[in-house]
Amino acid sequence: MSKKFDVAVLGGGPGGYVAAIRAAQLGYKTAVIEKENLGGICLNWGCIPTKSLLRNAELYDLMNNHADEFGLKVEGLSFDFSKIIKRSREVSEKVTNGVEFLMRKNKIERIKGYGKFKDKNTIEVFDDKEELSDTVSADKIIIATGAHPKQIPSIPVDRKKIITSREAMSLDSQPKEMIVIGAGAIGVEFAYFYSVFGTNVTIIEMMDSLVPVEDKEVSQTLERSFKKRKIKIYTSTKVLKAEVKSKKVKVTIEKNGKEEILEADTVLNAIGVEGNVDGFGLEKIGVEVERGHIKVDKSTYQTNVDGVYAIGDVIGPPWLAHVASAEGIYCVEKLKGLNPPLVGYESIPGCTYCHPQIGSIGLTEEKAKDEGYEIKVGKFPFSASGKSAAIGEREGFVKIIFDAKYGEILGAHIIGPEATELIAELGLAKSLEADFETIVKTVHAHPTLSESVMEAAANAYGESIHI
Repeated sequence: MSKKFDVAVLGGGPGGYVAAIRAAQLGYKTAVIEKENLGGICLNWGCIPTKSLLRNAELYDLMNNHADEFGLKVEGLSFDFSKIIKRSREVSEKVTNGVEFLMRKNKIERIKGYGKFKDKNTIEVFDDKEELSDTVSADKIIIATGAHPKQIPSIPVDRKKIITSREAMSLDSQPKEMIVIGAGAIGVEFAYFYSVFGTNVTIIEMMDSLVPVEDKEVSQTLERSFKKRKIKIYTSTKVLKAEVKSKKVKVTIEKNGKEEILEADTVLNAIGVEGNVDGFGLEKIGVEVERGHIKVDKSTYQTNVDGVYAIGDVIGPPWLAHVASAEGIYCVEKLKGLNPPLVGYESIPGCTYCHPQIGSIGLTEEKAKDEGYEIKVGKFPFSASGKSAAIGEREGFVKIIFDAKYGEILGAHIIGPEATELIAELGLAKSLEADFETIVKTVHAHPTLSESVMEAAANAYGESIHI
């Protein structure tokens, strides 16, 4: 059966379904082709279900380790690991059902199946039995196929003992010991989650710090916090191989020229992701792929093939759901002939939802210096915040880097309570080209965590009141 559309979107994740909705709002007859549930990895196996798991961990950690601080007595506290996993799957299902509703609301045709390019304007859709079920033609096609966990031969994933993030959020039982390879956002979030519930966790990171893309002080603070949780940490360490032997996984590592073998029930491969560029006919229509991602013109998101566009993880870093959504909206607005502002990659917030949380935007202090800026740095510890004291979360700080010459925000880095929410204020300020005085003179409610943003800005210029 052949169907004709103005815009067809291949992939129904945060880039694809958002692009489809915006296209429909702009009057395009639109279809989304997706073989699994809408929402992609993010809603089904990433952002949403992991945040559900982390919320369970936060509550258990609070009641198990800090109840007495609040005058609460908890006796016989325990947990049901299978129910924790079940809740995260239910949360995911509710959110993906909401996306299905949005498709109907916006009169977008949702076509289930695996799409492959026949030519640059035609996608053939195949069902689970690999039989042709639909043929979709469109004036414009947007590729939003996302990414998958990166795998390397020396760490052979079997999805039982050596797993990826997908299996980590749906294990039948809790492992006694887990080795996490990779200390980016995915790695440290799962390390926190499993450690809270009693798994002995070891993190191995090739770079010299946890969350290596973050500001050094943030990384150091997280490392201290994790060590208090008795999480073992190996940085500047290379994984030579991982082997399943009997019921254990043996991981051979190298640090400072010396080899060592570590052992665990389960190994989580969290070394990163790579774009889904294979198996759907890019080579057939001549789309250029570079270093594992589709090459696009970021003023339009068009590939080298006229009328074929690509957005989200499949076009490379930053691999973030909110970036994919922003690119999708921009892409279809540009198609419509509107004049949207370019996606501001320099103002993209990065968030890590372990405990303490991390939120960051723009340049780190080290990067700003490397780029030749003369800077002023303001920092305010949550230990000096009245609201932090009241809620019992005094770990961490807000740090803002300003250009000394003009007072503009170059970067901001938060580790501590609600960091992933607080970073939005600094994202908005940066995108509006606000300077330190704008933040300082904006009256912040008291007592709030957001006062710490104001105090950090004031501190950069010697005006902070509370430190």
